[in-house]
Amino acid sequence: MGAVASITAVVTLKFKWTTPKDLRGQVRRLWDRGVVLREIVAPAGVFPKRLVLKRPGSVELRDRFGDVRAWAASLRSVPHVRIVMREVRHRVIGTNALPHAAWVESADEAAALIGKRRELKLFRELVAMVGKRQPALVPWLAKRPIRALEIGSRWNGLLSVVKWLQDRPRPNIYVRQMDVAGVDTKFVEAHRRTLAELLDITLPPEAIDHAMTGAAKFADRYGFRSKPQHVRIRILDPELALLPWRGEEAGQDVVLSAASFANLETSARRIIVTENEINFLALPLMEGTLAVFGAGYGVEALGGAGWLERCRVHYWGDIDTHGFAILDELRDHLEKTESFLMDRHTFQTFEPLRVPERKPATRTLTRLTSEEQELYADLCGGKYDPNSRLEQERISFGWVEAALARLPGPQ
Repeated sequence: MGAVASITAVVTLKFKWTTPKDLRGQVRRLWDRGVVLREIVAPAGVFPKRLVLKRPGSVELRDRFGDVRAWAASLRSVPHVRIVMREVRHRVIGTNALPHAAWVESADEAAALIGKRRELKLFRELVAMVGKRQPALVPWLAKRPIRALEIGSRWNGLLSVVKWLQDRPRPNIYVRQMDVAGVDTKFVEAHRRTLAELLDITLPPEAIDHAMTGAAKFADRYGFRSKPQHVRIRILDPELALLPWRGEEAGQDVVLSAASFANLETSARRIIVTENEINFLALPLMEGTLAVFGAGYGVEALGGAGWLERCRVHYWGDIDTHGFAILDELRDHLEKTESFLMDRHTFQTFEPLRVPERKPATRTLTRLTSEEQELYADLCGGKYDPNSRLEQERISFGWVEAALARLPGPQ
């Protein structure tokens, strides 16, 4: 048998006839695409399945007939594949029966061929369990059979979470407080994507906040409490102090929840939002002014503070495509936000300190001024490549202080 396999390997390497390995490879690809498992839960008439069979041609029959016979024997020895033979007439070698077609008759035969009998058995058991406990999820098993099988023993926990939320929609507690046997916060975090798909199928529409999408919004989507956002501020005017000032020349550095920030009672009239922590800490004392650190793409935390509408808000970000994208997003919440040190003159002045932007944003921004839009378009279009990014911390602090001195007074 080893000699036959060796001969066949040499022949098929040159002539590309289908080998037993090729047959198994075709079935393996069916398995990897979920085709075999899907037939268990949602039969689509895949089996019997005819496999691709590349056969010797007339010249090969004449010149390599010994190899052809070894090839035919190797195919006929493959278990779980039905080889259909057909007589071939040849003027030199006469009439011979050779493999004409290869068939796999069923999902069971396909699984056996590639050593997946155990997995097929487990999947049948899974279909039965899900069908009994949550029948609405059986179509999901057909849609994602490989992922369903990979979840394995964790299915019990997933189904328990689904049932718990069916009985207690939008519970208004932290996930940590959910009392489900064998399930903890880490389990839910690790399976948020799958749980979201299952819950979207099994929960009533009113139990789902469809505006909350993505793994990070899992808690909000299904009515759990989420960890509050925080806003870090520096108070740059002793008259605005939230705590006894005690001669704090650097200004008070305070962290508030987004809700507390939104309800802050302050007479501040100017806000400087900056992305760099050292810049945030280095801003000098200024009349009627608060500094805000690190809004980034989470600017909705600022948008909830209605009192900011009466302030003059300045945004200081990097001069790159993402800096302008954040500015654009902030203006969606605070329309009158002004950019600070995000101009072409600053960008060109500090040209030696510019660096490449690895993954630039390219989306259309609709809330930039005409000057900002022109610079953004040049950055997107590659005018300043390869060094198309000026990080705010690279700007000399003397330049920063001069720009701060030119700011209009607080409103």
